Amino acid sequence: MLPLPARLLSLFFAIPAMVSLLAQNAPVSRNLNESQKLPVFSLVPADTLHKGRLWVSAGAGAAIYGGLSIALWKAWYKDFPLTRFHTFNDWGEWKNMDKSGHFFSAYTYSSYSFKGACWTGMKRRNAMWTAIGVGTGIQATVEMMDGFSQGWGFSLGDIAFNTMGVSFFASQELLWKEQRIIMKVSGKRPDYSKDPLISTDGGHMTTLDKRAAELYGTSPFHVILKDYNALTVWGSVNISSFMNKENSRFPKWLNVAVGYGAGNLYGGFENKWTTPDGTVFVLDEEAYPRYRQFYLSPDIDWSRVPSRHRWVKLALGLLNYVKIPAPVFELNTLGSVDFHPLRW
Repeated sequence: MLPLPARLLSLFFAIPAMVSLLAQNAPVSRNLNESQKLPVFSLVPADTLHKGRLWVSAGAGAAIYGGLSIALWKAWYKDFPLTRFHTFNDWGEWKNMDKSGHFFSAYTYSSYSFKGACWTGMKRRNAMWTAIGVGTGIQATVEMMDGFSQGWGFSLGDIAFNTMGVSFFASQELLWKEQRIIMKVSGKRPDYSKDPLISTDGGHMTTLDKRAAELYGTSPFHVILKDYNALTVWGSVNISSFMNKENSRFPKWLNVAVGYGAGNLYGGFENKWTTPDGTVFVLDEEAYPRYRQFYLSPDIDWSRVPSRHRWVKLALGLLNYVKIPAPVFELNTLGSVDFHPLRW
């Protein structure tokens, strides 16, 4: 399994990554005159297929997709020997936090790609299929790299959650022609203990803070993208979209978010690890139990916040995959219910 950061990083390239799918699925319009009058980089969606936008998206997508694939290979796979294609059962690893990341990533690729496809003037149904192709294609590329790398393996669980993420986007488009439930992420690095941990042979020492730094990194960028103890994946539900819009005064931008996270994860399947020099560390299960967390919190759908400025709406829309800091109720598998006045 490819670590979550690379998967999340690539979402920034999802919009232009339509590549040839755009050309294959785009409807051919017989009346392009009005659409062609729009500037290529205008934020106004074209009513009919805009050839300039189509080729800008396809060209930029091809270049970025190819460059990103090479970069991912060099960053994550080059130090591991190639093997025959093989599978790997990683179900339960990291308390399935990586699976929630697959779901989020696939959904987000598809959602933003759909917006980009509509911007070119594609019909909604063709734009939806393009988005499905982009979301599936990006994730499949990574899974194939996993399958031929000795350090990882092709995961059917990953494929299942990739498919569910793409399907979650497509089902909402088919049912409502809008995304009433959007996927988001948030993360704050825990205060890892600096108390000494002694190796099993009694001759070496480390700390949880050092272990987490080696495993996840310490920068805010790494925390939200990689630290499974810090990361929360949210499904943010827009309440007003399920109401009678004509009579409801409920704020259209106010959401309720349900989140999933985990704690005390210092190894994939167990809190045991071996350093490069062969030193083994094992955490006491009673002192550091691995557990799951479930959250409930208010949220904002920035795409529904009124604004007369298209550039403002664009900026808010691009940030709409990040959960806002807010009060949070937590239920966890340790058996406790907690309230956090402000949590991100």
